[in-house]
Amino acid sequence: MSRAFIFPGQGAQSIGMGKALADAYQASRQVFEEVDDALGERLSSTIWEGDLETLTLTRNAQPALMATSIAAMAALRSEGVAVEAAAYVAGHSLGEYSALAAAEALSLSDAARLLRIRGSAMQDAVPVGEGAMAAILGLGLDAVVSVTEQAAQGEVCVAANDNDPSQVVVSGTRSAVERAIEIARQNGAKRAVLLPVSAPFHCGLMVPAAARMAEELGNVEINTPKVSFVANVLASEVSDPAVIRSLLVDQVTHSVRWRESVQLMIGCGVSETWEVGAGKALSGMVRRIDRSVKVRGIGTPDDVRAAAESLGGG
Repeated sequence: MSRAFIFPGQGAQSIGMGKALADAYQASRQVFEEVDDALGERLSSTIWEGDLETLTLTRNAQPALMATSIAAMAALRSEGVAVEAAAYVAGHSLGEYSALAAAEALSLSDAARLLRIRGSAMQDAVPVGEGAMAAILGLGLDAVVSVTEQAAQGEVCVAANDNDPSQVVVSGTRSAVERAIEIARQNGAKRAVLLPVSAPFHCGLMVPAAARMAEELGNVEINTPKVSFVANVLASEVSDPAVIRSLLVDQVTHSVRWRESVQLMIGCGVSETWEVGAGKALSGMVRRIDRSVKVRGIGTPDDVRAAAESLGGG
């Protein structure tokens, strides 16, 4: 059975995530300690003992979710499951940094620092209240693209996340996104709702953040991933470190092509996905893309042990 390790993005965060892993596995605890050291603060305290509003701030949520995913990977390694147990790694938006750290293309410390900068830069790119994102349910990508074109009216409005056949997220100026919601409803969308996010990610309004990431990514070492990495921007495999660096800049302003990325991996033989880290949102998307694919979440010590046993490890 060929499998992919997939890594969640923003929205999966919850207070206490990863704490049980850190308590059960020294290797997982060391991940959180290294992230704390890289950031020069106790992010782990915010994750485990803070309030959800603070954790959800983009500058905190992004490194926190990555730390939780890599802590889960460290627990898997402790049970004898290496990243090479997967044929592919892929991540949703910030989850790409988790995927690359898991595949040892990025160091954990660099991933943490980059995500803190990425989160801050994305937050600062657009004044609060001027941008928005909305989930459109029940219309396919082509229909949503048509909706955004009608709604733009000279402003920014694009399909930002093609998550699965029934869910596309749009992003742009708040007024244009609100028009898109109304047009989507008129065109038969099952639901069209604003998302509780602090900035309009994955659209042209993020150009200042992309410029900041180009500068920062130029200062870190990126290695060839140990297993095949599927990039959001292209929905295809990428192994060249220089191309990965460029795509990490592009993904700030470009759409997350998650549906196509999953379809690519399935087309290459993947029949099982392990969602490594917090939440189960990606597993739900995978099911809606192809119900024949087996999904497994890796977020607790019990999950880790069960996964290891499924491979004959542990």
